[in-house]
Amino acid sequence: MSAVLLSHLLAEKSCVEEFLDVLDDEAQAMQAGLFADLGALTERKSGLLDRMATLDRARESTQVAMGFEPGRAGADAAATAAGATARQTWAELLTLAERAKAGNHRNGSMVHGQLDFTRNALHYLQATALPFYGPDGIRRAVGGGGTRLALG
Repeated sequence: MSAVLLSHLLAEKSCVEEFLDVLDDEAQAMQAGLFADLGALTERKSGLLDRMATLDRARESTQVAMGFEPGRAGADAAATAAGATARQTWAELLTLAERAKAGNHRNGSMVHGQLDFTRNALHYLQATALPFYGPDGIRRAVGGGGTRLALG
């Protein structure tokens, strides 16, 4: 059963590593202004999150089958009981999970910053949107009618 737990841990670790790569790609796309790439990256992230949830459930089922409680405390105990390699893999998985959480928070902050910038720019444009030309095709002066010297 220890070998089964280790295989689950290794699969989860691999999935989180792939998720970290996608988070880095997402951050680079936002920094480079490649917002059209975000749809595909979001789709990949969503698929990886689904896969992580499936892998987590499988690992937890194995730890319960080994006689340990579900949840973090049971996972810690199961990894310790499964031996040094499982314990080390579990520790690495937890470290990667923290990095993923921080990376996801970083990217979320970048998205919200971009949304705020866009919202503010739209607000400014809408607030100052005075027609530049009137229906007669003549430029309107801001704040008054003005004298049209060129018209004679």
